[in-house]
Parts: sequence; structure tokens; C-alpha cells
Amino acid sequence: MSNNLLKGKKGIIFGALNPDSIAWKVAERAHKEGASLIITNTPVAVRMGETNALAEKLNTIVIGADATNVDDLNNLFIQSMEKLGGKIDFVLHSIGMSPNVRKERHYSDLDYNYLDKTLDVSAVSFHKVLQTARKLDAINEWGSVVALSYVAAQRTFFGYNDMADAKALLESIARSFGYIYGRERRVRINTISQSPTVTTAGSGVKGFDRLLDFAERDVAAWKRYCR
Repeated sequence: MSNNLLKGKKGIIFGALNPDSIAWKVAERAHKEGASLIITNTPVAVRMGETNALAEKLNTIVIGADATNVDDLNNLFIQSMEKLGGKIDFVLHSIGMSPNVRKERHYSDLDYNYLDKTLDVSAVSFHKVLQTARKLDAINEWGSVVALSYVAAQRTFFGYNDMADAKALLESIARSFGYIYGRERRVRINTISQSPTVTTAGSGVKGFDRLLDFAERDVAAWKRYCR
């Protein structure tokens, strides 16, 4: 059922790789609610994933962009405004990747080159998106930018490794840039932390199956308590 909550709104969705991606589900729902969208991912992810299939389903286009590359982001926002016929109303930053997690490096034995990559892709890219949008004046007043975070930004989840550091930085960027963008142009910057979700990225976290089990039991306990 659709309530046309986003009718007439224009958005950019980062990070929809396949149907297991949170960004994929957000894009589908936003389209169902009447939004016009641009789907974007890195050129490599577009080639290897199913992003083009999503764009076809939603009757839109994919604009390849590496979110760590400012030139790519400039091109993305300019092309998006041309395609959608005006400024953007909302952006979803659903990007995260850790070579240390992929290589199963222990947190006490990180590869610092990998850590630089983790922070650039998973957090600094958010600052680059916001800075690029602001310089281009690409987002409408009262627009909204949301990035996906995780509770490990504030609590210890051993298997989440250096992604916890990245999420803490991501949330700091949201607070600092949100103050600037909100005062100047009433653009809202927020992060949201979902419950453990079976995604391509999440499934690679050590101990994820136990974390998922804990979350499910915790929710069940709260439901019993709230009756």
C-alpha cells in the first residue's frame, strides 16, 4: 500500500548492490511512495552487482560514482539535478567497507593502510557527499540526508572491528555538518542505526550470527515485558 508520502520528491540512493542491501529496500519503498530517484554505486559495484536491474525496475538510471572521489560526486549531483529537473530533496548514504574485516585482521593487529581505506569509504565519504552537495547548493531547503550507522559506534561489539571506529566518525560528521547545513539552509543531517540485518556487508562481520541471535532474543524479551 502506498500513501504517496514522497510524491514529487527527488532523491539519490547510495549503495544498493543487490536485493539484500538496505539501500535497495529503501529505494523500492521510496519509489512506491512516489519519489523520483537516482541510483548510484561505484562503477565496479555496478558491474558486479545488480544495481542496473534495480534502476530498470524503478524506471530510472544508474550514475556510477565513487563516493570517495570528489570529481565523481560533483558529476553525480550535477547529472542528478539535470535528470530529475531540480534540486535534491533527500540522500541516503548506505556505504561501508572494511578490508581489515574482510581479511579477518584482529583489532589489536590492524593493517593501517586498510584502516585508512575503511575510514575513507565508510565515513569520510559522507563528509565528501555533504561538502559537494553544499558547494553545488544541490539540496533543497528542509531536505534530508541520512547515513546508516550502527550501535557499535557507541558500544563495544568485538567482531565489528574497525568498522566501529568508522561509524563513530560517521556520527561525528553528521553532528558537525548538520549544525552547519541546518543553520545555513535548513538541511537535516542524521544517522540511523538499524537492528542486526542480514546484508552482504553485515554477514562478513565475525560473530554476526551470534549478534543476530542475541538481538532476536532481546526483542522477544522486551515484547514479553511490555505486555
